[in-house]
Amino acid sequence: MTWKKELFYLGYMLLFGASVAAMAWWQRQSRKTRLPFGAEFKLLRGPGETQLRLARKYDEDAVPWLVWASVVPVTVGMLLLLVTTWLPADLQVAGLAIAVLAFVAALFLTARWFVGKARESGNRYLGYFGERIVAEHLEPLKAQGWRIFHDVPGTANGHAFNVDHVAVGTAGAFVIETKTRRKGGARPGFDDHKVFFDGRSLVWPWGEDNHGLEQAERNAVWLADTLKAELGERVHVTPVLTLPGWWVEMKPSRDSRMCRVTNPKVLDRFLPAGAPVLGQGQIDAIAAKLEARCRDVEY
Repeated sequence: MTWKKELFYLGYMLLFGASVAAMAWWQRQSRKTRLPFGAEFKLLRGPGETQLRLARKYDEDAVPWLVWASVVPVTVGMLLLLVTTWLPADLQVAGLAIAVLAFVAALFLTARWFVGKARESGNRYLGYFGERIVAEHLEPLKAQGWRIFHDVPGTANGHAFNVDHVAVGTAGAFVIETKTRRKGGARPGFDDHKVFFDGRSLVWPWGEDNHGLEQAERNAVWLADTLKAELGERVHVTPVLTLPGWWVEMKPSRDSRMCRVTNPKVLDRFLPAGAPVLGQGQIDAIAAKLEARCRDVEY
């Protein structure tokens, strides 16, 4: 193969990759049809809104990423092959070996990067699906006068985040964090579908951690402080961590932290179990503030 042919194939690959990326960008920017409703119309956030947006973003970016991941190794290999043709004859074999090794290394790294992006997209969708499960189990509370909000946006110390679910009823205000974790192998003596909560940590089939507990507690403190600033009165907010698909058991312990842990199937009984602490006026006032935060979904 002459260097002119190498340049031709390299140019074609770059042109093809640039054409696909440009067309995907143009189609995304050219949606100029008129909406059937006013541009100012906004919906309440649904369960898993943030996770769904991220999963959709990964899907939209998948084609440019795939093109980039496929073009880079070929570009690296062909450029080095082109350089090899300019080397003295006694160095061309070494140059060829370097070009092949560089191509294989670039292929491995870009493939690994692309697979990582696909895995992250799958994890986002799993998180979205888990929040949908929790939302369905919270739905019966609405018939009892509870106000339910999902994916509540917040900001603390310049950092934006979201609270998976907030439930407000006569028994109080609850921040509910959802963690949807895959099941796998289990240690001897542990069931692969059970997780224990000992009052401080989560005991999984594979080990112990605090994943989600501290986050739920931070979110509860943030919501309590926010309501205090916006309503002028202190509202106690209880953090709850819920684990879709897991059998949750309490493990006797003298330790106790703010956060409670449960399976989402029992939330419609778990949350109203306490004594009434909020009146209807307080519930309405809290709900109004939360709705103002959550009604931001644009077309």
